[in-house]
Amino acid sequence: MPVDILLTVIATSVIQSIFGVGVLLFGTPLLLLSGYDFLDALITLLPISIAINSFQILKHYSHIDIGFYKNVLIYTIPFVVLFLFIVTAAKINIGLVVGLFLIFVALKSYSEKVEKMMVSLVGYEKTYLAVMGIVHGLTNLGGSLLTAIVHGKQYQKDMTRVTVAVCYATFAVFQIVTLFFLVDSYELSYSNNMAFLHVGVIMFLLTEEVVYQKIDNDKYSKIFAAFLFVSGFVLAIKSF
Repeated sequence: MPVDILLTVIATSVIQSIFGVGVLLFGTPLLLLSGYDFLDALITLLPISIAINSFQILKHYSHIDIGFYKNVLIYTIPFVVLFLFIVTAAKINIGLVVGLFLIFVALKSYSEKVEKMMVSLVGYEKTYLAVMGIVHGLTNLGGSLLTAIVHGKQYQKDMTRVTVAVCYATFAVFQIVTLFFLVDSYELSYSNNMAFLHVGVIMFLLTEEVVYQKIDNDKYSKIFAAFLFVSGFVLAIKSF
């Protein structure tokens, strides 16, 4: 079992257990930096991401924003599939733009002016969701834009996490189906992949009990803003 992948799975599973995203958002660039192919990274991380999101959905499914989720299905998913096909032939780096945007969104909790701008941005939700699909299909970084728009809606913590989780899981399911037609061979063995999946689930169960349940709504909102800021900073730095 590759130790670099194991450590990546442990760290990113903790993050996703709290925020609904993380395994793909941070795991993908980490595995790329470790020398793994983009598609191999996807095949390793997607099942883990789906498993963690599934537990989150089962626990708080009644809190899902159904209207928002329907819009994601209509305006985001087709672009995820289309641009995942495209990325196999072209490499496009938009990490800097996404990173700076996340830093901007993170300031919403501390600036009334930024908050008003976010409210205006959400008014163009359909366009935003389409762009999010393009970004995710090309780079696997759509989770960052997803967390940004959900954070702008000012949900309470369970609704925030489960709405992010159901959208993120849907991204992953459609990506796996798409990859089924794209990938002929895979670098890691099935047993290793299953082991990583089990590690991800165990990390979720531990984080849920030890960390998530002890965070109230106000603290969660502030921690979420910090998460967006750090995500944006990391993505911006990685782009250079």
